[in-house]
Amino acid sequence: MKKDIEKEAVKLRNQLTKHNYKYYVLDDPEISDAEYDRMMNRLIAIEKQYPYLVTLDSPTKRVGGLALESFKTTVHSLPMLSLDNGFKETDIMDFHNRILKLLEIDDIFYTVEPKFDGVAVELRYEHGMLTLASTRGDGIAGEIITDNVRTIKSVPLSLLKDRNIGIPSVLEVRGEVIINKVEFENLNKERLKIKENLFANPRNAAAGSLRQLDSKITASRPLEIFIHGTGFVKDINYSSHSEIFHILKKFGFRINSIIKEKIKINEVLLMYKKLKHLRNSLAYEIDGLVIKVDSIKYQEKLGAKTKSPRWAIAYKFPAVQETTKIKDIIVQVGRTGILTPVALVEPVNIGGVIVSRATLHNFDEIQRKNIKIKDIVLVERAGDVIPKIVKVIKSKRKGKEKDFLLPVKCPVCSSEVKKNKNEAALKCINVFCSAQLKQRIKHFVSKSGFDIDGLGNKLVEKLVEKGLVNSFADIFSLEKENLATIDRMGEKSAENILNSIEKSKSVSLLKFLSSMGIPHVGENVCFLITERLQTLEQIKFLKIKDIKIIDGIGPRIAGALQKFFANSDNIMIINQMLENGVNIKNNFKKDRTNKEKILKGKKFVLTGVLEEMTRGQAKEKLEKLGAKVSSSISSKTNFLVSGKSSGKKLGKAQSLNIKIISEQGFLELLGKAEN
Repeated sequence: MKKDIEKEAVKLRNQLTKHNYKYYVLDDPEISDAEYDRMMNRLIAIEKQYPYLVTLDSPTKRVGGLALESFKTTVHSLPMLSLDNGFKETDIMDFHNRILKLLEIDDIFYTVEPKFDGVAVELRYEHGMLTLASTRGDGIAGEIITDNVRTIKSVPLSLLKDRNIGIPSVLEVRGEVIINKVEFENLNKERLKIKENLFANPRNAAAGSLRQLDSKITASRPLEIFIHGTGFVKDINYSSHSEIFHILKKFGFRINSIIKEKIKINEVLLMYKKLKHLRNSLAYEIDGLVIKVDSIKYQEKLGAKTKSPRWAIAYKFPAVQETTKIKDIIVQVGRTGILTPVALVEPVNIGGVIVSRATLHNFDEIQRKNIKIKDIVLVERAGDVIPKIVKVIKSKRKGKEKDFLLPVKCPVCSSEVKKNKNEAALKCINVFCSAQLKQRIKHFVSKSGFDIDGLGNKLVEKLVEKGLVNSFADIFSLEKENLATIDRMGEKSAENILNSIEKSKSVSLLKFLSSMGIPHVGENVCFLITERLQTLEQIKFLKIKDIKIIDGIGPRIAGALQKFFANSDNIMIINQMLENGVNIKNNFKKDRTNKEKILKGKKFVLTGVLEEMTRGQAKEKLEKLGAKVSSSISSKTNFLVSGKSSGKKLGKAQSLNIKIISEQGFLELLGKAEN
C-alpha cells in the first residue's frame, strides 16, 4: 500500500511538472485546467497525509507557504551589473566601434533580446534543484525571495534532464519577472472591486508581488519569468551567449522567442526599428533592446567597467512624453554640496506613473533650454525612469512666465556658493550645511551603508534639526532620552531603533567604505577596492599610483579616495565611530587560510534531510573550507552529519566508530571554521 502511494506521488509530480512546462513555457497544453487541478489536488492530499513524501521540487510548493517576518539578504556569487544605455543610433555605433577597436577586429556577431520592463532576479540551482532565488538589489547583494519565486509557474523547481547535457552542480540563471498587460488590467480590476490601491504599471505590480512576506499572496498573482543569462556556473561548457540559451531551454527555462542570435550590427539596427513598431502590440511591456557580444571569449576579453559590462548595451526606446506646466523651480542640496534645480510641475501621468517633479540637471541646462517658471514644457521619463524636461513649448507662452534667478547663496544655510572650473554645478562651500549633513546621514544609514532599520529619512531630518546628530559617529552614541525628544516617538520605537543601531555596529569593510559617501566612489567601486584590499588601514594609506592599478578605477576615483582619507576631520569621525563600538569586519579573504586549517583534509559524509540548508549547499561550504565530501562511509571517514530520516549510513558509522554529529553540531562546526 505504502509503495503504491509513493509510486503515485512520483507519477503525479512528474506529470504535473511536464504539463506545467508545456503550458507555461511552451504554451502548448495537453490537458484541460480541470484535469490539471484534479491531479494537483490529489498530490496535495497525498503529501498532507504522508509529509515525508514532500520534495523540494514538488509542484505543490507553488501554492505558497507560511508568511515570513522579514526578508533576509544574500550576496550574489557574481555582481549583477547594470547596463549602459543608448538612446540614439549613434550611441550604438559608438558602442560597436569601441568594441572593434578594443578587440582589434573588423566585425563581430551580437545576440539581441527584448529589454523587459520587469524585476531582475537570480535563481540558483544545485544539482538540478532550485535552492535560492534573490532580487538584484544593489547588484552586490539582494533579498532572498525563494518561497515567492517557487510560486511562479514558469520557474522550473528542478531542471529537466537531457541525455546530451549533464545536470550542473551549480547553475545560476538571471531573468526578469513580469506581469503581462492583460493580466495587469485584470489584476487592477479585481483590486478596484475590493477597494485596494491600484498598481501604477505592470512593473510595480510585479515588484510588489515578489516582495510579499506571505508567499500565498505572491502565488495568487499572475507572475511570469523570462531568463536572459547566467551568473555563476559550474560543470557546463559553452562558447557563446546564444549557445547558453539553447542549453537553458533544454533545462526547462522560458526564453523569449523574439531573440535574434549571431547577427551583425546592421541587422541589430533593423531589429530595433521593427521592435519599436511592434512594441505596443506585444503582450508585455518592453522598453528597448539588449545588445550583447555573442562570443564568451570576447566578453571575457572586454571585461567590465565599475557598474556595467563593456560587452553589452541597452538600446532604449524613446521615453514616454507628456505636456505639463512648471509651477515653480526649487533648489536641492546634495550630500556633497552640489545644488540641483528641480522643476515642480502640474501632476501628469507618464507611462503609468504620476509625475509632479522633473530634474533640470544643472543651472546651465536652464539657460540652454531657456526654461522659465510658468512655462508649458514637454516632460519625459528618461529611460522610463527619471522624469526630465525635454523642451519648452514656446508657442504657448503668454508673457506671464518668470525667469529663474541663479542662486548666489545656499538655499538652506545661506553660505556662499561657487562653481568649479569645467563644471556646470554650483556648490555650497559650507561642509557643515544642515542639508548636506541630512543627505550624508540618509546615505550612511541606507541599505548601501550601515542599513539601520527604523532610521528613515524623516527621523534623520529631525535628529539633525534638533542637533542630536552632527556626524556619523553621533548615531552610535544616541540614547533613549535623546529619541524621547522626537515628536511621536514611543518608548518601544526608541528601543527598536537603538537595537538596530547596536546590531549595525558590526559592519563589513565594503559597507563601511560605501557608507562614507566619498564623491565618485559608489558601491560598485567599493566592491572593486575591497576585493583587492583587506583592511581599512590598507585603504587609508594607499597611494594614488597603487589605487589606479585596480581594474575599473581611474585617476578621478583614486584622487577622491586619497583626498577623503587625508582630511583630518574625516579621520577624527572614523576614530569616534570606532570608540563608540563600530567594528569593521575585515575582508573574508584575509582569514581564508586559517579557516581552511580546521577542516582541511577532513572527510565528511552527509545523510538524511537538513533543515537549515540543502545537502548541496552543505557540500559546497565544506569544500570551500578544504574538507572532502563523500557519498559512502569508510574507515577513513571523519564525520557523519546526520539529518532527519537518516538511513543505513547511521548504523554503518556506529559500527565503524565514526564521529556522528547532528545538524546543530554541524552548524556549530561550520561556525568555528568560518570565524
